[in-house]
Amino acid sequence: MLVDSPPEQRAASVSAPPNRRAIRSVGLLVAVAILVLVALASIAIGAKELSPELVWHGLFHDSGTYGDVVVDERLSRTVLGLLAGAALGLSGAVLQALTRNPLADPGLLGINAGASAAVVTAITYFGVTSLSGYVWFAFAGAAVVGALVWFLGGSRGATPIRLALAGTAISAALYGYLQAVMITDDAALGKMRFWTVGSLSSATDATITQVLPFLAVGTVLALLLARPLNAVVMGDDTARALGAHLNRTRALAMLAATVLCGAATAACGPIVFVGLMVPHVVRSFTGPDLRWILPYATILSPVLLLGADVAGRIVARPAELQVGIVTAIIGGPVFIFLVRRRRTAQL
Repeated sequence: MLVDSPPEQRAASVSAPPNRRAIRSVGLLVAVAILVLVALASIAIGAKELSPELVWHGLFHDSGTYGDVVVDERLSRTVLGLLAGAALGLSGAVLQALTRNPLADPGLLGINAGASAAVVTAITYFGVTSLSGYVWFAFAGAAVVGALVWFLGGSRGATPIRLALAGTAISAALYGYLQAVMITDDAALGKMRFWTVGSLSSATDATITQVLPFLAVGTVLALLLARPLNAVVMGDDTARALGAHLNRTRALAMLAATVLCGAATAACGPIVFVGLMVPHVVRSFTGPDLRWILPYATILSPVLLLGADVAGRIVARPAELQVGIVTAIIGGPVFIFLVRRRRTAQL
């Protein structure tokens, strides 16, 4: 089990001096400005090159060809990227606090595997072919696995190690099932191939409307858990001494992470590394206080996701690289760097 620093050190750093709080507040505003710029780039840049004038015209004045490209395609995928990115980053930060493992991500507890297994089941056995149908199956799969991990991890007696082990075991079983079905069913393989990569290109207003309530509830719940999670990160004994309700906090954190990651995965497919990288990087300049980590992760995770999506549109013109591929290409080396840096710091 990985822990950032001793409980005493973390406790001392939670109450930051006023000047540090001011710097963090300014940094949060800068992060919002960066997010706005990346969102504008996502609307303006695509596989089909359009001048700024045509983008503006399509966004506000044209209901024809340019309007279809800018509003129906780029604007919808930008909005979905904002929502899904925030959900993945926030769920990753919550799970890293819950498991006390700074290298944890939503896949650690099997949530992505549950969503993927549910989608392949829907395609193979129920004949579901539309994205609007995938959304509900994927979310249901993520929710069922989240509940199963909680109960197998000990329910009221759940610990970070038990939760991680339960999630790993369930993920292995579900991915085995997924591969078996896809190998034996060519139709399922063809339909799942695109979804399992992770993409924003199929974004529609209907998809956004379907997942928005879940994302809103999950976001509010996760942000409200910042203070009790600060206590949980310090260790069980310290948390109890501070009056934290461990079981309730862990249950609500599991619920928030499952809702957020499940909804994002349902809409976009399993996108890796966003929930791992951004909270880990954010922690390096905010410190361990989740009252700052969670807002920063909520804002900067969409920056990574939309930035990767824009890069995927540019590098493969006139085709596109799906955002899940780009985040994996970026995330692999970054993950190795983080692990090596952590190992060096511990020597």
